[in-house]
Amino acid sequence: MELVIRNEHLNEILEKAGKSSVEICGFLFGRITDGKAIVEEIRFIPNRLNSPSAFEMEPLEMVRAIDEAEERGLEVVGIFHSHLCAPVPSLRDLKGMRLWPVVWLIAGSDGSCRAFVLEEGKIREIKIRLK
Repeated sequence: MELVIRNEHLNEILEKAGKSSVEICGFLFGRITDGKAIVEEIRFIPNRLNSPSAFEMEPLEMVRAIDEAEERGLEVVGIFHSHLCAPVPSLRDLKGMRLWPVVWLIAGSDGSCRAFVLEEGKIREIKIRLK
């Protein structure tokens, strides 16, 4: 698996993450083709916890975003969020990855980012390719 994302989308996520004192979060919408999660759109969703160490997407906004993406023929290929520390999955993230078995993109407070998937119960880092 590989995450393919536009440079401007990744920069927007990193910029918002760098300016926020709480975790940001949202969806990566697109298609999965030939082992690649190809991102066509990103959608920021409010973090209802408003926390520097955890996130939960606002449920009504989640549903609205997914419905609108599906109307355009897109699916959830990933979830993104930020950490105010290194971009490494937390135990809380692992629980979320079990519920949402898609790519998880984590932006760190230092401007870095990494992507992960859960395979056979284990977290595996995947390549991020810019387009």
